[in-house]
Amino acid sequence: MSFDQLPLEARPREKLLARGPAALADAELLALLLRTGTAGQDVLQMAQALLDQFGGLGGLMAAEPQALLRVRGLGPAKRAELAAVLEIARRTLVERLSTAPVFDAPQTVKDYLRLQLAGLQHEVFAVLFLDSQQRLLAFEELFRGTLSQASVYPREVVKRALALNAAAAILAHNHPSGVAEPSRADDVLTQTLKAALALVDVRVLDHFVVSRGGVVSFAERGLL
Repeated sequence: MSFDQLPLEARPREKLLARGPAALADAELLALLLRTGTAGQDVLQMAQALLDQFGGLGGLMAAEPQALLRVRGLGPAKRAELAAVLEIARRTLVERLSTAPVFDAPQTVKDYLRLQLAGLQHEVFAVLFLDSQQRLLAFEELFRGTLSQASVYPREVVKRALALNAAAAILAHNHPSGVAEPSRADDVLTQTLKAALALVDVRVLDHFVVSRGGVVSFAERGLL
């Protein structure tokens, strides 16, 4: 059924106002941002096509600007709105992580990392540096490309921890393949960094592997 054929109460805006945002599917939420479709494609069809193309909301929000430029009908205004929504979400999560111990809200950590890393097409190794109260000091992407023990330099991680006067750290990296299962190399890297950071009294609290399919915690798996 096309957008114009939908009963008024089934249209995204009216549905949200009547039943709340949780009642809307991803495509309906996105349609509210886009507002209009293109010739031959109504706004709901356009929203669903974008989700299919980028692998869901996470992939769309993490998409490179050049990729969005190539989407027909996604002009500067719509791209700006998508970027604004993403930044609002990031700042909200950072505010939570900066004002309370991160493990008071472990799901917030996972949500933040999914927002930052899940949609990327390349591998990224990042660190959440924490203060003595386990509040977020900084999130930094330190290495890009194919990750291995050889390409992630413990010295650089230690250097940033000292510069930020961090007391603890949470490691994170993504698997663009979509499978968040930790590899043997991930385990070796974790132990190497844990030992290096321990030399400067910085505790590694967890290592998260992030993909579009989910987030896996080393601590929850008993791998630390």
